[in-house]
Amino acid sequence: MSAGYAIKPEKAKPKSFSLTVVILLLVGYFLLPLIWLLIASTKSNADLFTTFGFAFGDFNLWQNIMDVVGYDNGRFLTWARNSLFYSGSAAFGATMLATAAGYALAKYDFPGKKFMFASVLAAVMVPTTALAIPTYFLFAQVGLTNTPWAVILPSMISPFGLYLMRVYAQQAVPTELIEAGRIDGASDLRVFFSLGLRLLVPGAVTVFLFTLVATWNNYLLPLIMLNSPDLFPLTVGLAQWQSAAAGGTTGESLFSIVITGSMLSVMPLIAIFLYLQRFWQSGLGVGGVKG
Repeated sequence: MSAGYAIKPEKAKPKSFSLTVVILLLVGYFLLPLIWLLIASTKSNADLFTTFGFAFGDFNLWQNIMDVVGYDNGRFLTWARNSLFYSGSAAFGATMLATAAGYALAKYDFPGKKFMFASVLAAVMVPTTALAIPTYFLFAQVGLTNTPWAVILPSMISPFGLYLMRVYAQQAVPTELIEAGRIDGASDLRVFFSLGLRLLVPGAVTVFLFTLVATWNNYLLPLIMLNSPDLFPLTVGLAQWQSAAAGGTTGESLFSIVITGSMLSVMPLIAIFLYLQRFWQSGLGVGGVKG
């Protein structure tokens, strides 16, 4: 390079103070309920009503946890196990269905393809609460109400997951790779499991995470489908404890147990999200790129 020319330093992009403030306010808005929940979980029943919401009282967290685990013959652990089973099964099933269907819609041409994809887009717009009652009547006809299948099977249907995997597969799996596998004599099924599925892992983990969180937090569907307390997930079980605490039907206050139980029910989701977030971020990033 000639000595007469000098490389100008790249100017730093100006930072928007107002944008930073807005982001911090949004972060605070979303974290505020969680912070309150963590603080309230450390309080006794008396401190819940005599101290400010974000002020600590006597540290009673460990006793609250023991009360939650031991109350009603350890039913909280049964509900937690049910939530884990329902969410894990539904998330795995929804991920496999969405991944296979999205791959097929993205990489194969067949009659009715456009209509099927348009139907998926239309299904994304339908709120799940509107389908809860018709789903109940359908499952009642085949005798599946008050069984784990009544929660798992409807949760395995994820129109948004299918849409996401279709968009992701279009970018992540090169058509040339599929053609190369066919030339080598591999069947379409083998190409999918040996080549395509490996490239679709980030998007599949994204669908798994979304379905897991949605099923774990689902309240209306298990409330309608289940009537046995031993089959309840945490959402329905804790809601019943909350109703008992508000109604004063148990002769003792359950507010600290309900709040601590709610805090414990959130912890698995936070742990799973932190563990899978690297796949989740890459899945959204690639899926959002236009071809």
